[in-house]
This record gives sequence, structure tokens and C-alpha cells, in this order.
Amino acid sequence: MIRRAADLSPAARDGFDAIIDVRSPAEFALDHIPGAINLPVLDDAQRAAVGTEYVQRSKFLARRHGAALVARNIADHLQGALGDRDGSFRPLVYCWRGGQRSGAMVTVMDQVGWPVTVLEGGYQTWRRQVKAGLYDAPLEHRLILLDGPTGAGKTALLGALSPRGVQTLDLEALAAHRGSLFGAMPGGQPSQKAFETRLHDALSRLDPARPVLVEAESSKIGARVIPPSLWAAMSAAPVVRLESPVEVRAARTVRDYAEIAADPAALDTALTRLPRHLSKEMVAGWRALAAAGEIEVLASELIVHHYDPAYRRQGQTCARPELAVVALGSLADAALAGAAEQVAAVVDALTTR
Repeated sequence: MIRRAADLSPAARDGFDAIIDVRSPAEFALDHIPGAINLPVLDDAQRAAVGTEYVQRSKFLARRHGAALVARNIADHLQGALGDRDGSFRPLVYCWRGGQRSGAMVTVMDQVGWPVTVLEGGYQTWRRQVKAGLYDAPLEHRLILLDGPTGAGKTALLGALSPRGVQTLDLEALAAHRGSLFGAMPGGQPSQKAFETRLHDALSRLDPARPVLVEAESSKIGARVIPPSLWAAMSAAPVVRLESPVEVRAARTVRDYAEIAADPAALDTALTRLPRHLSKEMVAGWRALAAAGEIEVLASELIVHHYDPAYRRQGQTCARPELAVVALGSLADAALAGAAEQVAAVVDALTTR
């Protein structure tokens, strides 16, 4: 018997052995339910060809052609990706709206004998849930911003806090971008929809009754926009501010951005995208430092003359309650551990209130 479900809470999703997205690879790449695998019943080219035939020639012939393709593709999945699944396999299957594509897959899977479930409304059910959580209602989580100037160690500290039981939300990891002019990561960023999916999933797995530490960001991380409910909560959140000397911040920046520093062409291109209010002479000097391999000197110059002034300007317009100021005076593991303990104590104090 084919089961039907609409519950996409983390517990419900985790209860299935697999979540199977039968849409085309292009649809899957744009966004999909977290943890899903792509077993398309029509690939991109097949879907386009059947659609063209449906519009331009004959609806009947398009359906017959499509059915033959779907049957062959499902057979391939049964013998390939699903070939090692035994009779207890419990999958959740979805397509765009829970219609013909998922219907074809679950009909066959049901005949095989698997206890299969189809998602009512398909991917659109998930997308509505994401939009409701990030656009339509205030965020229920209590946020604390981890703030500080460029290179202060915010990302490293965020990573050190999670093992200590502090709830964290790593926006840069979710957006696959470090949030600065030089912050691009290999592989590029997810689509806006996929970024929102990652956010919604991460938030849904956090306890709203306990504080969540999140790194202070602008409203965009690379090309990805922070959705309004999350941005409103971040704008109103109290702050733990991190401080670190310029020389330490420069060394940390060089280490963290080693990939772009090792690519002279990419580094020079990034420098040409600096804001226009910076003088041509100053930018030319920085490009010369990059070309000469003086990366740590370049990092110091950028921090002092570009990033710190921008940080101070932002601070003048974003007055938030400050819970603590934590100093991170070196790159040593002990310094990071000490700072993490201080921040964890602040979060623990709020948790018990």
C-alpha cells in the first residue's frame, strides 16, 4: 500500500531510509529536500524533449514516449542505485507537485513490496514550509551575534563553541562564502533557494528555548541574501564582541584565505573590485604588494584602511546591546580555547535565565 505524508519535520524525515527526488538533475541541483538523493524518472534532455513533443506535436504521443522513458529509467534505478535494498527499505519519494513522476516511481516500488511513501504536494510542500519559516513569521530562536572586525577569529571561535554544547548557526558555511570580497569558496555558492533550504533545516534542528550564536554578517553573504525573518532577528540580537590585534588578524586572514593568496590572478581580480571611494594610488599599491607576494603586509593594509573603517561605520548605525568583549590575542589553540570558554559562559548565563 502506498502511504502519503506531508510532515517534513526533521524527525519525520530522519525516519525514512532514503528520501528520493525523482525530478530532473537540473531541478535537483537548484534545490532539494536536505538529504535527498536524485533518481530522476526523466533526465533534463528527456524532459525537454517530451515537453516539446507535448506542445508542438501530439499529447498522446508525448505521453507514450514519456512513459517508455520513465519505465526504462525506473528499471535502471531498480537494478542500480536501489539494487541492494532489501524488503524493509522505507523510502519517501517526491517530484515537483506530487503528481505523475513520483506517482510512477511509487507505483513500481509498491509492487516490488517496499513500504513506500509519497510526499503530498511534492517539492512545493517543502518550499512552502521554508518560506513560512524564513519569510512569513518572526523567528522563534533567541540569537546572540558574535561580532568583531575582519580577521578577529569569529569563524574559528564559532567552530570551537559547538563542541562545547553551544548552539551555533554558521551562515558562511551554509552560504559557501566567507562574506568578504575575497570570500569565494571552491564550487561556488548554492542557489538562493538551496541556501534558504540549508538555513531552514539548520534552524529546525536547534532548540528555540536555548540561545543560538551566529556570526554577525551583512544582509548578503556573497550573492546570497539573508531571508527577512532571520535578518530581523539578527538585527535585534545582543552582541558578544571579539577583539584581536591587527598583526594577529592579518596573520589569521593570510592563513584563512590561503587559496586565493596562492592564485595571483584571482587575487588581483578581487583587488580591482574594491569600492570606488578608495584611491587609485592606494589600490595600485595593494596590487603591487600582491604581485610581489607580500600577502601579510597586504592583509594588514586592507584591514587598517578598508575593513576596519567599514566596520566602524557599520557600528555607528547598528547599536545593539553588548553582552561581553572577548580578547583573542594570538593564533594559538590555547587562546582560542580560552576565548571559547568565556563566550560559552556568557551563553550559559543567558540559557539559565
